[in-house]
Amino acid sequence: MDAITVESGPASRNRLRSLVVLLGPAFVAAIAYVDPGNVASNISAGAQYGYLLVWVVVMANVMAALVQYLSAKLGVVTGRSLPQIVRERAGRPVRLAYWGQAELTAMATDLAEVVGGAIALNLLFGLPLLLGGVITGVVSMALLAVQNRRGQQPFERVIIGLLAVIAIGFLAGVVISPPSPSGVAGGLLPRFDGAQSVLLAAAMIGATVMPHAIYLHSGLTRDRHGRTEPGPRRSRLLRATRMDVGLAMIIAGAVNLAMLLMAAATLGGRDIDSIESAHAAVREVLGPWAALLLAVALLASGLASTSVGAYAGAMIMDGLLRRKVPLLFRRVVTLIPALLILAAGVDPTRALIVSQVVLSFGIPFALIPLVRFTSDRVLMGADANHRATTAAAWLIAAVISALNLLLIYLTVAGR
Repeated sequence: MDAITVESGPASRNRLRSLVVLLGPAFVAAIAYVDPGNVASNISAGAQYGYLLVWVVVMANVMAALVQYLSAKLGVVTGRSLPQIVRERAGRPVRLAYWGQAELTAMATDLAEVVGGAIALNLLFGLPLLLGGVITGVVSMALLAVQNRRGQQPFERVIIGLLAVIAIGFLAGVVISPPSPSGVAGGLLPRFDGAQSVLLAAAMIGATVMPHAIYLHSGLTRDRHGRTEPGPRRSRLLRATRMDVGLAMIIAGAVNLAMLLMAAATLGGRDIDSIESAHAAVREVLGPWAALLLAVALLASGLASTSVGAYAGAMIMDGLLRRKVPLLFRRVVTLIPALLILAAGVDPTRALIVSQVVLSFGIPFALIPLVRFTSDRVLMGADANHRATTAAAWLIAAVISALNLLLIYLTVAGR
């Protein structure tokens, strides 16, 4: 019998405790999967098609879990972030072009998060969107100050706290109005209902993996654990990383699924085309408390995700250009485009759509190097991907990249 299975109770608890203290980086990266850009699409899917697309949420979450684990593993094994390795293997012109697209996707991410926070403050307090955007930026600076002054682990705890608020807020609707068990079970069977459902499913899958989360996760594990030599310590860190990613993605997946199930159970047949219309429908059907929790969760999502996005942007610049920029300065710079868009009176839902298109453009640039590097035995040694893992990762990269290209085309074509 394996030695682990015959350990005494206290020894097993000590082993578990030693793994638990290593958790955290994946919970920060998981914020990307519950950002404001996901809220309207998931609720819209449930309102329009009921339980039909449950399987899409589940499949997308499984795909995202593998991608995030590969990113985390890259940081643990090499002691470097994905942007750092790209810098080492690319010439200067390619490196600068790569940095340009990565920065563009980071700014698009920030736009979506700031707009989401502004919408939440408008729903909660009736604040103008521009003022809400400023407040979102100021609060996110305070969150980044925690990381800047106290280090990564206190920042992780703050983000995990906000993730808990997000989970409670979005899961409340499912508790208040439980979904149909048979409907949920039926929704696990892959199928569609017309061309529009195919397009919506493509949007849900294509927008699953966020480029900045891939770049960031490798850097988070690097900063938390450093480079570890092959041996028991690395094996222990990789086990902890699998646990970290698994728990974080279960929570993120549950939140996304809860959005869809709540809408399927209570908002069927309604035209939900924006976060505001989703909030109004929840208030009408489930009452003011459910609507309040939804708005609070959206605010927590905006605050957490915009802080994480700014953190990722600084890590990208440091990795690709070896230029360290103070996080608070970076927060101000990337906040300006979002505030200008809000000041110009651009429809916030349209701004979210445009930001998702820009993010879609950056997906292949993050996924393809990630799979390539984690499959490289010279770089990863014995911890390089298994052939089956590599095949699955390339398939995921191809599917997500193709869907994102399709979404870009359909959005630009106005279809």
